[in-house]
Amino acid sequence: MNKLYFGDNLDILREYIADESVDLIYLDPPFNSQAQYNLVFDRQDDDSPSAQAGAFLDTWRWGDEAEWSYQELMKIGGGTARFIAALRSALKESDTMAYLSMMALRLQELHGKLKPTGSLYLHCDPSASHYLKVVLDGVFGSDNFLNEVIWKRTSSHNSAKRYGPSHDTILFYSKSGEFTWNPQYQPYDEEYIDAFFTHVDEKGRRWRRTDLTGPGTRKGDSGLPWRHYNPTERGRHWQPPSYFYEKYIEITGDDLAKYDLIERLEKLDAAGLVHWPKKEDGMPQGKRLLDDAKGAPLQDVWTDIKAIHNLARERLGYPTQKPLALLDRIINASTKPGALILDPFCGCGTTIESAETLGRDWIGIDVAVHAVKVIEARLGDLAERSGKKPTYQTEGMPRDFESAKKLAERDKYQFQWWANYLFNPHALREQKKGADRGIDGELFFPNGPGRPWGKMLTSVKGGEQVGPSMVRDFARVLEREDAKLGLFICLYPPTREMIREAASVGLADVVHGDIPKLQIVAVQEWFKGKHPLLPPLEHLPSAAFSGRRRPAASAKRADPLQPELPLSFKGSKDVKRHYNLRMVKGVA
Repeated sequence: MNKLYFGDNLDILREYIADESVDLIYLDPPFNSQAQYNLVFDRQDDDSPSAQAGAFLDTWRWGDEAEWSYQELMKIGGGTARFIAALRSALKESDTMAYLSMMALRLQELHGKLKPTGSLYLHCDPSASHYLKVVLDGVFGSDNFLNEVIWKRTSSHNSAKRYGPSHDTILFYSKSGEFTWNPQYQPYDEEYIDAFFTHVDEKGRRWRRTDLTGPGTRKGDSGLPWRHYNPTERGRHWQPPSYFYEKYIEITGDDLAKYDLIERLEKLDAAGLVHWPKKEDGMPQGKRLLDDAKGAPLQDVWTDIKAIHNLARERLGYPTQKPLALLDRIINASTKPGALILDPFCGCGTTIESAETLGRDWIGIDVAVHAVKVIEARLGDLAERSGKKPTYQTEGMPRDFESAKKLAERDKYQFQWWANYLFNPHALREQKKGADRGIDGELFFPNGPGRPWGKMLTSVKGGEQVGPSMVRDFARVLEREDAKLGLFICLYPPTREMIREAASVGLADVVHGDIPKLQIVAVQEWFKGKHPLLPPLEHLPSAAFSGRRRPAASAKRADPLQPELPLSFKGSKDVKRHYNLRMVKGVA
């Protein structure tokens, strides 16, 4: 059964993932500056990162958890511990050192989960790749380092005072020398084709000459003369590439293995696979068709996979999203169908979609609620396109009040996101920590003939100290934002004063009956079946969130049912929206 886990990947790896059970690990841990999770080589003084990024920034700071990770590595000992100790002496207790300490502990754990035939690909950018290479050498052993792959992710990048950064680094390691490997090829470029495939047969197919011999002499059949051509005299022996045996079987259905070597050469000639030079002393050569060419063996610099275009179908609007083609290549190269793929920082789920499409089993882990919800929506979209519903389980999301309470105590921001998803919002607001303007989620509903749209806002409070003043503040937010409805979400049942404040706001101006404008939702009561009264919600295109005002009545519209929402909020320059892909389509 495929699994999607919400939670800390170290805890999940230790508790739920069996040792030596995984065929391939791909991880893209958040570090690089382009991904909004920007770390520096000194202590962070900015205490106002965004809520979503905060989950990562808090993780990669030197503190109790980093110190604990460091001490755990010292207990394990070995090469990894020595490398980390040396790095700490140089980097001190910086954010980078916190990142390396906690990454080293996770990489140590991941190493134990790989099968002996397994491989690991760590995706990073040049700001951390040199440190991670040292850590990986300690964990896997330098003998098991296979490649530093350079992926040219963009054609250009403007930088005023340095060379434009346009590539990522992918560090490729194996668990042992017996790792799974399937050679990958790139199409030949036109220049190469023109230079080497210079012949055309009677059917108009291009082909090139290929040696039927190999270097060195032999005393067996491969050293015998054939049709007056003696390879031994030239210091060579007969050695037709496997392509010609495969092509002969394709043409004739006959297996060459039952013939001796000289007979095989005769058979290849009879099938039209041998070229006879015009020179009297020229050695016969094989004819390799361009149509059969696999291409050039893939090298460690990848320039043929482009970053996701703004209009690409697969684009989800997720800041660190990688193209499917990149993961398809990695999975095809290092696994066989039915293999188990693990991504412990699975983000928006590119690894998972690739594994699912290629017939591999998978495990995904992420610490962010929104990431899990994006992946669930992505798998749903994949099911619609393919007609095959992925089979998987989501684990770690609160399923009762006690687990919801623990999430609120552990991470109030992830609790806010989880609570919003109870109501299937269209968008979630992300603002700076400490700059909460009282809005966490946005929902929209049709509100009468002509399809005007009503707006509903949510505000989530996960602590125990919740009172009537917070309800009053949220009521003012609803007025300020011209919202028809509001949901005030808290852990415990509201007090009488809170209920009184909510009731004083009155009924909503909606066409869906008498609905209180401000409703209080207690998570404790939610799990007992007490839910708020809500109007019907509908799917929206992302274009509805463009910020354009509704056009004048005289303006022509291509589709009178196409919603356009006037979302020019005061202070919107400080607001970033994350869309619920189950409710908003066409995100770019």
